[in-house]
Amino acid sequence: MRRRDFITLIGGVAAWPLATRAQQTAMPVIGVLSPGAPNTTTASMTAFLQGLKEGGYIEGRNVALEYRWGEGNFDRLPALAADLVRQQVKVIVPAGGRAALAAKAATSTIPIVFQLGEDPVKLGLVASLNRPGGNVTGFNNMLATLGAKRIDLLHKLLPKADKIGVFVDPNTAAPDTQRMDLQEAASALGLQLIFLRAGNEQEIDAAFTALVQQQVRALLLIDSAFFSYRREQLVTLARFNAIPTMYMFRNFVETGGLMSYSSDRTDLYRRVGNYVARILHGEKPGDLPVQLATKFDFVINLKTARALGIDVPAELLALADAVID
Repeated sequence: MRRRDFITLIGGVAAWPLATRAQQTAMPVIGVLSPGAPNTTTASMTAFLQGLKEGGYIEGRNVALEYRWGEGNFDRLPALAADLVRQQVKVIVPAGGRAALAAKAATSTIPIVFQLGEDPVKLGLVASLNRPGGNVTGFNNMLATLGAKRIDLLHKLLPKADKIGVFVDPNTAAPDTQRMDLQEAASALGLQLIFLRAGNEQEIDAAFTALVQQQVRALLLIDSAFFSYRREQLVTLARFNAIPTMYMFRNFVETGGLMSYSSDRTDLYRRVGNYVARILHGEKPGDLPVQLATKFDFVINLKTARALGIDVPAELLALADAVID
């Protein structure tokens, strides 16, 4: 064999495993853990993918996603989180406090980037907002602290409604904290709150019956992933029983609900995507501070207001970020 042929052969043999390894290297997988269902998170996931793209990752090209949905059943979250850990995903993205707690219980090494409404320090997810430490960081959408603003908006719309019903999902991570914040805001306005348990489909039906029987003239929902999963039921029953309702998110109003006030979820999920990309590039989650929502969204459905016989004050229309008609 000629020397040149021999060198070419040796060079090819040496290079072959490296090229093969490069081809066979699996792209990183991101695990998405949600207590809801796919049809409740379309806009949020689109924003998340945009955030990943801004960080240099495109689904199907250099990153893959594995979804685990609780379909409204919080009890499934620990098993779903454990399954993602077994799949050896590179990052877990949980939606909500219960999903974040399930993810943290399942792993102390895989990075976790949450998006939730409760205080992550009080939940025990992070040591502090500025220096989370460990394998967990994320974004606080501040939904649990928006109750005072929602009550104020309801009061401006219905100043004669002195009793407001509040649906509480006992499966949320911190329902008592939300209740206390709402009670304080209501007392300042001289309003009475009627708290009603609504943790499953049957309890939602019973809660609406109780509202009618007690002649409660307005309704507010405490933040809950389960309520998002039951969006159609809640909007339909509120419309059927002619109860003006303040919802958590814009998609309730787009479905026919009266109004909503919340942080901008699409902005938050885009930022979650940015954080995940940074972690895939090598940054540690414990070094990335927990960030708060900075954009908020007030939406009114004028068609629904007219159907309820409500004349929306010009003051509220001026405050609205979007008016659906």
